[in-house]
Amino acid sequence: MFYNLSDKELEALKIIRNSLVHQGRIPSVRELMIGLNYKSPRSSAVLLKSLEEKEILRKKMDGSYQIVDFEIPEDYGSRAQTVKIPLLGSVACGIPIFADENIEAEVSISVEMIKKGCKYFLLRAEGDSMDKAGINNGDLLLIKQQQDAENGDRILALIDDEATVKEYNKSNGMVILKPKSNNKIHQPIILTDNFRIQGVVENVIKL
Repeated sequence: MFYNLSDKELEALKIIRNSLVHQGRIPSVRELMIGLNYKSPRSSAVLLKSLEEKEILRKKMDGSYQIVDFEIPEDYGSRAQTVKIPLLGSVACGIPIFADENIEAEVSISVEMIKKGCKYFLLRAEGDSMDKAGINNGDLLLIKQQQDAENGDRILALIDDEATVKEYNKSNGMVILKPKSNNKIHQPIILTDNFRIQGVVENVIKL
């Protein structure tokens, strides 16, 4: 869908994409102006309006922008057969953070990465508590919605309205959420109740 974009629009999309991945938000007009080496914020505002008219961006009720199509690198499957999965924000791989389910973008994912009939969403990983399990800060986690898991699964758990990704282990009625990290500061979380499984990490997308 990007065939009719100018070089500047493509450059702006790259800046927006990087900001979304690493900072969890679309850059401001002034930040985009600096990134594009414009002298006036009006120029970047006009460019954002153009991307909105081309249906690359969508303006939300609060006036901020939401990116409509967020391309994944080609080595994750054919672009000809993709499905859009909502990117819902960030999840901690260290200290749990509140699970904010505002859709930030719709990401095109290869159909080969998903199972038919299942619901999926994406979250951005934060922290280093799962780096030994292949999950690093800034990665996108493809999560299949389900409320159960098997020992050894990498799950998204909701603990007192805070979300975290850990390895799931259950024994003798006790649940242990284990970090897999080179950083010794991270310790297992031992639970008996007050938590819910939101899904299982099916794939980790490196950007």
